Amino acid sequence: MKIKSVAYCAMLTALAMIFGYVEALVPFHFGLPGVKLGVANIVIVLALYQLPVGQVFAIQVMRIVLVSFLFGNVSMMLYSLAGGILSLLIMLLLKKTNWFSITGISIVGGVSHNLGQLAVALLVVQNLRITFYLPVLLIAGLVTGCLIGMLAYKLKPLMERYF
Repeated sequence: MKIKSVAYCAMLTALAMIFGYVEALVPFHFGLPGVKLGVANIVIVLALYQLPVGQVFAIQVMRIVLVSFLFGNVSMMLYSLAGGILSLLIMLLLKKTNWFSITGISIVGGVSHNLGQLAVALLVVQNLRITFYLPVLLIAGLVTGCLIGMLAYKLKPLMERYF
């Protein structure tokens, strides 16, 4: 990778980390445990439209690992990695089809992120009763994915213009 590309990826990773930190400081919870807006995902959704797959993957993983070490714990990292990697893979696949808007891709990313986290919870807790939380997680992923997607839609022209 060229120096400019490395610097750009580092800047996006830092920006996503800042968003994650601010979200941790000023929690915007929906009154449900484990449900949050996920503002840092704006960076990932925008990066999908600007960078090669490997760089987007690196930003996602670095952000999750660094934020978990700095502001969370290993358990948080496990859940976040499962949700983050699953959602990124699905968003990448959908983006290649050209059937979905940036908001649609973000919505599917939000839902799949929650499904990835639920899968890890099922493995850790080993109790199928946790699946009763699935409708809440699907609705939360839909709402947060929509909000993140709308923000990304508005920011995308600015990112393309200046970067």
